[in-house]
Amino acid sequence: MENKVKNYLFLILLHAALGVAIYLLPFLSKIYGFLILFLSLYFIVKTKNRNNEVLYASAYVVGVEVFLRMTGGNPNHEFSKYSVIVFLAIGMVYSGISKNAIPYWIYLILLLPGVYIATQSISLDAPNIRKTIMFNISGAFCLGVASLYCYNRKFSFEEINNLLLLMGLPIISCAVYLVLYTPELKEVVTSTGSNSETSGGFGPNQVATALGLGMFIFFARMIVASRNKTFLLINLLVGILMLYRGLLTFSRGGMITGFLMIIVFFGFLYVYSRNIGKLKLIYIVGFIFILLASTWAYTESQTGGLISKRYANQDATGRVKDSQLTGREDLAMGEIEMFLENPFFGVGAGKGTEIRSETMGYLVASHDELTRILAEHGSLGILSLLILIFTPIFLYLDNKQHIYMLCFLVFWFLTINHAAMRTASPAFIYALSLLKIKFNYDEEDSVHRK
Repeated sequence: MENKVKNYLFLILLHAALGVAIYLLPFLSKIYGFLILFLSLYFIVKTKNRNNEVLYASAYVVGVEVFLRMTGGNPNHEFSKYSVIVFLAIGMVYSGISKNAIPYWIYLILLLPGVYIATQSISLDAPNIRKTIMFNISGAFCLGVASLYCYNRKFSFEEINNLLLLMGLPIISCAVYLVLYTPELKEVVTSTGSNSETSGGFGPNQVATALGLGMFIFFARMIVASRNKTFLLINLLVGILMLYRGLLTFSRGGMITGFLMIIVFFGFLYVYSRNIGKLKLIYIVGFIFILLASTWAYTESQTGGLISKRYANQDATGRVKDSQLTGREDLAMGEIEMFLENPFFGVGAGKGTEIRSETMGYLVASHDELTRILAEHGSLGILSLLILIFTPIFLYLDNKQHIYMLCFLVFWFLTINHAAMRTASPAFIYALSLLKIKFNYDEEDSVHRK
């Protein structure tokens, strides 16, 4: 146990040190990005994916994506999505896929008409037609490929916890980088709008999404992967760091999503725990929520009360803002209108961005994947969404030991509603809900299950 604690602490400190090193020497970010790609490919090929190495490599890439974008370490903007697609495609070659994954073959086929229509409808003078189409379709395609690989693939409870840890480790680097990047809060926190200065100079929405996910991972590990008080303390401190830095982005979507994932996870554990386990869980959850409230109060004091006004949808003077969703509802309504005008096949993948540019006078991408897929794929988009929503629920009927499944679906659904599929995380995490999880009853766990 002593060695396990040391190894765990080493991984945490190593990634904290990476955050410091890249802040001091920014060029290291590019080296870091290329090392991740080449080392991942090396281990995948060397092991021939005997232990689903492609999933672990993809998880790490998903966790590091926002940090690399923030620090200029990505070879290109869609590096993480393409990496996940390549890794999992290699995994399919080595390990095959389920013959029952037909819903996701259908899902991928349903995307094709929208791509074809886009090639015919997007203006020839539009800058880089291929890039426009790929920007809008890459997330959906990544989801389809990841789902094909994960569909009913056997995975142990310990393995899914290790995978989530790999996803969470580079988010630690991101959080540490933010601590160093942000100057005195009083100098940059002057309003209740999303704050790029407290988000590493990057998009607060994507940063908050990553930190909210990291918060969930480490608070969940407090319950299911803390074998002693040392593990518990480490996970607690990392979870609080994620929460605090996430709140300081002043972007609500990612943090609300992470908080709801925690509630769903604790609720699931409570329902399926025995009486002794329920009592222990109540104590732990109560302790966690006291810490959450304390962190909120501290953040409130550090921001001069602006954080509570942000979540109450008020400006710095306390007046309620006209828009509840910072203007995203107007984009969503515009996409619904596109769907009503083109109900069968939609306007084509990426065409919605061009239409908005013509009507609004400036370029703005969709923030809501649900309305985007309606506008650009029409009725076929509705069928795609039905496949995505009901397939994991159907699989869950014979997969009750997948205690993370509902949490993963919550993350996917809420994230695509406020941040579309700009990053690989919603696509990959959705696919993880399709894994066939086997709970190891011999493992020492903090919660006893039926």
